[in-house]
Parts: sequence; structure tokens; C-alpha cells
Amino acid sequence: MIFPRIVFVALALGITAWLLSLLWAALAPGDWTVWEVVILLAYVGTVPWSAISAANALLGLTILLRARDPPAFVVPQLDRAREAAPAPFRTAILVCIRNEDMTAVLPPLARLMAGLPADRFTLCFASDTQDPVLAAAEAAAIAAFGHGARYRRRADNTGFKAGNVMDWCDHHAAGFEAFVCLDADSAMSPRAVLRLVSCLAADPRLAIMQQLIVGRPAAAPFPRLFQFGMRAGMRSWATGQGWWQGDQGPYWGHNAAIRIAPFRDHGRLERLPDGSHILSHDQVEAVRLHAAGWKVRCLPEEDGSQEGNPPAMPEFLLRDERWAAGNMQYFALLRLPGLTAMGRWQLWQAILLFFGAPLWLLLLLAAVMNVVTGGGASTPSGALLAVMVATWACYFAPKLAGYAQVLLQPAQAARYGGRRRFAQGAVAEIAFTTLFEPASVLNKALFLLRLPFGAKAGWAPQNRADRGVDWWDALRLLWPQLVIGLLLADALGGAVVWALPFLAGLWLAVPLCVLTASPAVGAWMQARGLCSVPEEI
Repeated sequence: MIFPRIVFVALALGITAWLLSLLWAALAPGDWTVWEVVILLAYVGTVPWSAISAANALLGLTILLRARDPPAFVVPQLDRAREAAPAPFRTAILVCIRNEDMTAVLPPLARLMAGLPADRFTLCFASDTQDPVLAAAEAAAIAAFGHGARYRRRADNTGFKAGNVMDWCDHHAAGFEAFVCLDADSAMSPRAVLRLVSCLAADPRLAIMQQLIVGRPAAAPFPRLFQFGMRAGMRSWATGQGWWQGDQGPYWGHNAAIRIAPFRDHGRLERLPDGSHILSHDQVEAVRLHAAGWKVRCLPEEDGSQEGNPPAMPEFLLRDERWAAGNMQYFALLRLPGLTAMGRWQLWQAILLFFGAPLWLLLLLAAVMNVVTGGGASTPSGALLAVMVATWACYFAPKLAGYAQVLLQPAQAARYGGRRRFAQGAVAEIAFTTLFEPASVLNKALFLLRLPFGAKAGWAPQNRADRGVDWWDALRLLWPQLVIGLLLADALGGAVVWALPFLAGLWLAVPLCVLTASPAVGAWMQARGLCSVPEEI
């Protein structure tokens, strides 16, 4: 695996040097101001994530366009699994639930279990529901469901989902060699599950076989737009990353097949030094398995592996806060003895996913202060435009690469209803992301700034239902974005045109929140096939 990693590092360093040279060309003319030094330092902190994104995207796009079978090119276990006899494993389909609407949870599971051999697969529910009324309804729904389903509910939810899964492994996994972990909103096909389990059987040192996860077809505008771009981006990202990370890949917590014995031995999570539980458990479980010499692989294959996405902006922003809080805990884990170099890299990468948000805010504030204090007069407009465009392209490179792949491959475009329809969806999603990202970045930045002072984001039950958002609720949630956007625009005066790509998203955050939750807008998009995914078509 040395060569792929050298290629990735060289590519990421080259992109880093290119981006920094563009910024230097914009800032260097004339005398340096204090605020320009702050801009440079803040930008240096954001570049690693942009470079990682662009490098993974370029590698992924190359493999997707040139490899005969990209998933098998990235995951050698896949070819062995295809050639082998059906896996003899006794496997549990383990569904983690907490205060869920069982009428939404059970239908995908009925389709899954109907296509799996009953002598090798058993459906198990691990419940963290604490409300006795909800728990009784949950148990009754599962009892009526059939399919030999087993149900277990904990008296308390110590350790949240990770504690729930480990409790099941400790006390209820007898007779099983593996389990396929599903969230309440997961939907997997029998073919996808059999493929994952067969990969485990084909490699006795493979502990986790994680599949790429795409969004389930959605009616609401927000998840339609979000998952259209996320699907394109994750395909190129996971393909590129899977190639160079090899046997030390990521685990995303669900839609994965897991070998029980090594997971039980090495995936157990202690409390942090301050006594709190680890929130973002999945990546820690993966790096613990790396350290113990077990393989973790990610299969960059979309077919048959779905999840539900947040139905509107409020739920998405709340989920981001929870993930940000969890990923910041990784600072306390970087010093753990015994981790592999790749394991530490995985933790750093997870930190960088959110840590850049406060730096982007600092960069923006420094740019405003530079204008207010008279700096920047000698900045060449062409150089400034170049660094802005290059930064945007690198930051969003995974989804741009995913879009390019579909448009360059007629068979892929046909799955989306043809190039024209796909291109329309891509343009709509890019416009949406360009407006949404500033509000999202500011929300993450403000949350992370509050985090050291006691801001909390625990594992609360999630709202998965499509619903509208009224204007007052949107304003109560997003007033900081609006106010900060107006204040920055006032401070910039005539130079506001250079900040429009960011400030427009802050000004329009409230109407964007309302419109992307509107059932009427969703119906309009569905009627025109805008941002339709292959499963819809």
C-alpha cells in the first residue's frame, strides 16, 4: 500500500502548494497588514481539508473513468467473494432503534428479510427507547411483524448507540459470527447484505466491510437537493480514499457487515478522561481494529445501501452540531498508545471536517477588518478571483468529480434520466449548496466557539419526518446568520461584491430554510424530475 499513499500525499501537497501560491499572489503586492497575516494563517488552517477533498476526488474520478470494475479495483475481497460459495456465516441483521416510528422502520426490513436465507440471517432489534409507552408500542409492532425477529430493550442507554451495540454483542450474540448494523432509517437490499457478508467470509482478517451509503428517495426539497450532491461526492471520495487507505479504511456506524469476535474484543469504548461518553464512536472503533491488526474496508458501491437524510435545515444543523461535538473529542484520543499512523490520520481527518469552520469565520472577519482599516488596496482583482474560484473548486471537488463522471459516462447518465435531466439537477444542487454552505459553516463555527463553555449536543432522538418550517421558526433558528451577514455587508461598503458568494447565503438563510422544507416546492421538483435519483426513475 506504499505506492498509493505516496501518490495521494504528493497530490495533496501539490494542491496545497498551488492554493497557497494563489493566495500569496493576492496578498503579497504592497505592504503586508496585520489582518492580511491573519488571513494567510487562517487560510493555511483550512487548506488541508480542501487539499484532501480535491486529491480524493481526482483519484476517485480517475478510477471511476478508467477501471473496468471500480469497486473490485478498490476492494480485492469483492472478487474473491463473487467467486466463493455463499457464506456459511450465521449473521444477525441488527437494527438500532430509539423512539422510532415503527411504521416507517419495518417495511424496508420486510423486503430485506424476504430475500435472505432464513437459516443464515436473523433479524434483531436493539432498543434504547426509555419511554415505557413508546417501548410497549415498539415491542407490539415487532411481535406482529414476524420474520422471527428478536427484540431486546435496555433499561438505560449508557454509551448511547455504541453502548447499545456492545451490550448486544456481550449478551445476545451467541450463535452469530457476524452482524450487519443498520440504523432505523437504513434500507439495504438482500444482494447488498449478501455481498458484504461474503466479503467477510472471503478474508478471515477482515473485521468490517462498510458499504457506501446513499440517500433514500425523498419528497422534501432539502433532502432531495442534499443527497443528490452527497451521492455524487461520496462516490468519488470513497473510491479515491478506498484505493490509498486500503485495509485501514473508515467505519460510518451502519450499513456495514461486522465480524463479532474482533469487534467485541477491540471495539469497546471507554469513557473519556472527563467522564463523558464518546459521541462519534464509529471511527474510533475502526482505528481500534486497525491497531489490533484487523482490516476495515469501504466498498465504494451504491447499489442496495441507503439511509434517510434530515428532512429540513433545522434537523441537518442539529445533526452537524452533534457530529462536531463528537469529532472534537478526538483531540483527547490522538495521544492513545498503539494506534497506527493511518488510525491517527483518520482521527485528524474527522477533526478537520469541522475544525475549518471557525477558521473560515476568522478569515472572513479578518478580510472585513482589512478593508475597514484601509488594507487590500494593492490586491490584484484577478489574483483574488483566482484564489476564490480555486478554493471553491477544491472544497467541492468530490461532488464536481461525481457530476463529471456521470456526464462522461452515458450508461451512468441514463440511470438519472439522461444527461440533460442530470445536468439540471446538478445546477440546482450547486446553487443550493452555494447558498446553504455559508449558513452551515457559520452554524458550526458558532457552535464550536460555544463548545468549550458548556454547549451540549448529545444523542437526542431524531426527527425523520418530512415537515414544513414556518417563517418564524426559521428566523428564530437563523437570526445570527442574518444579523452577521447584514453587519458584515455594512462594514464592507463598496467592497461587498467580493464577499457576495458568502454573504448571500447568510442573507437568504431564512427563506432558503422555509422553501427547502416546503411540500409544494417538493411536489414541483418531483413533477419535473429535478434531482431525481436512479431508484426514483
